[in-house]
Amino acid sequence: MLPVAPDDGSSDPENTPDQGIVSDIEREHTMSIVVTGATGHLGELIVAALLRRGVPAGEIVALGRDAGKLAGLAGHGVATRQVDYTDPGSLRAAFAGADRLMFVSGSEVGQRVAQHHNVVAAAREAGVGLVVYTSIANADRSGMILAGEHLATERELTASGLPYVILRNGWYLENYTDQLATYLQFGVTGAAGDGRVSAATRADYAEAAAAALTGAAETNRVYELGGPAFTLTELAEEVSRQTGQAVGYTDLPAEKLTEVLVSAGLPEGFAAVLADSDLGLARGELYVDGDDLAKLIGREPTTLAEALRAAR
Repeated sequence: MLPVAPDDGSSDPENTPDQGIVSDIEREHTMSIVVTGATGHLGELIVAALLRRGVPAGEIVALGRDAGKLAGLAGHGVATRQVDYTDPGSLRAAFAGADRLMFVSGSEVGQRVAQHHNVVAAAREAGVGLVVYTSIANADRSGMILAGEHLATERELTASGLPYVILRNGWYLENYTDQLATYLQFGVTGAAGDGRVSAATRADYAEAAAAALTGAAETNRVYELGGPAFTLTELAEEVSRQTGQAVGYTDLPAEKLTEVLVSAGLPEGFAAVLADSDLGLARGELYVDGDDLAKLIGREPTTLAEALRAAR
């Protein structure tokens, strides 16, 4: 099956930030790094990466909608608040006194322009010293449906006067490795042709975000992030090599792939977005040329072979 597209790297509702309602937790007026979507997969990893880099837990404010997951973060000494991207008041309260903001993109395709406007406006009102935003690879030249909202947010952020770092995340390797069982049963299916995708692990993208938040990135710069590239045919070959089971890649027209995804249980609109993303992959819009990710994290990104080995 086609991997779920991170836009954020991530458009997958299960792989993107959570949102909710503002809480009554107060924090001291100290240097602080505010992380939105901290109860989502990527946001939680960013908080963990900040802690590993030596940022005191008391200087991190984790935002999200899942009270249970926020409680888990609070158990590590991290301040927490429940916020909603559709509630400007909750954002203003959460950003007050923030020095740096980790702005993890929202998950609701079609609503993110308005939601992200609220985030940027609240950050500007709070006078945040730096905003780090998770966008999508090649947002300024991509024809993918998912890219439009990200590009609109980038433009609003750059026009806001706020210091910024834009991290254009490519696809998650987990979007492929998590489907290993499906590949072994049905093979790899997509509409990507011979396009190459520069995918990396969530952990690698989280490390890059933490690096940007702690001074490793140049201000007012766009970073194109992705790992070693591969085609879906090469993905199938690597699955075969590691499992000893022959797995092939079936390339389909986008319309047929949408039908396959719908038959597998995905809503038609979401399936169409995923098929459209595969067409973007085929056009080279998910290929990242350069080593921005390696430079930010200080090592080579995790490869497909390594990620599959870990998944097994």
